[in-house]
Amino acid sequence: MSTDPGGPIPPFTEESATMRVKAAQRMWNTQDPVRIAQAYTPDSIWRNRTSFLKGTDEIIAFLEKKWAREKNYTLRKELFAFKDNKIAVQFWYEYQDAEDQMIWKRCYGLEDWTFAADGRMRKRQMSGNDVVIEGGDEMRWFKEGPDAVEEVGISEKHW
Repeated sequence: MSTDPGGPIPPFTEESATMRVKAAQRMWNTQDPVRIAQAYTPDSIWRNRTSFLKGTDEIIAFLEKKWAREKNYTLRKELFAFKDNKIAVQFWYEYQDAEDQMIWKRCYGLEDWTFAADGRMRKRQMSGNDVVIEGGDEMRWFKEGPDAVEEVGISEKHW
């Protein structure tokens, strides 16, 4: 186990990859850009939808802007696949869009992560699609917030 805030180091087993995914979920649910950025190499490269970033300062600025818009954010990540120093993740998150009348939205997406030998992530690619949650608050999955996110059973009916 690494002293890195993100958790285990590569090469990953199914157990250590799952631990890594859940550590990332917990960390992102803090919405603390500086703390989150510590889990990435100083020259980490990101593609997040249409944004291309490199390095700690750009990651922090991106996350600050993200959470200025995405209020009441709650994220769930699940291991999709892994091999050696790579992990693929399926995720869902809900938020109120501060740029769209605080309408509740849900993002469905996939991430591709590559790790350095010290356990910090050196590459992150994210693809996601946002949808309006029809029915608003009543139809949210993560009503109880980040502490209860694991209690929500997600299955094929949620796709």
